[in-house]
Amino acid sequence: MQKKTLVLGASENPSRYSNIAINRLTSYNHPVVAIGRKAGNVAGVNFDTDTPAYEDVDTITLYLNPTNQQPYYDYIISLKPKRVIFNPGTENNELITKLKEHNIEPVIACTLVMLGTNQY
Repeated sequence: MQKKTLVLGASENPSRYSNIAINRLTSYNHPVVAIGRKAGNVAGVNFDTDTPAYEDVDTITLYLNPTNQQPYYDYIISLKPKRVIFNPGTENNELITKLKEHNIEPVIACTLVMLGTNQY
């Protein structure tokens, strides 16, 4: 099943996990949208630098440290995703609490591992 995914913290740098995730998500045919600090493109996915009102986002996968997540709290909740994946190094109890208050599932895991083990 395809799950529209927002990659938050996207980068054109091929050594960044967000870049690898975009490539892997698209190879698994998941629709991908992305937001980065700078405009860019990976695997045909253009990055936004603002916060568009994306429709039907199933999953948000985080590649921002907790401090850099703070400006996005309300935005993440406004998209009403089913889940938010906290990749290693992005764990954030404050955001996890807010997500639970809005019935959004926080998942502490690695997007790349989830894809590779058919748990995405």
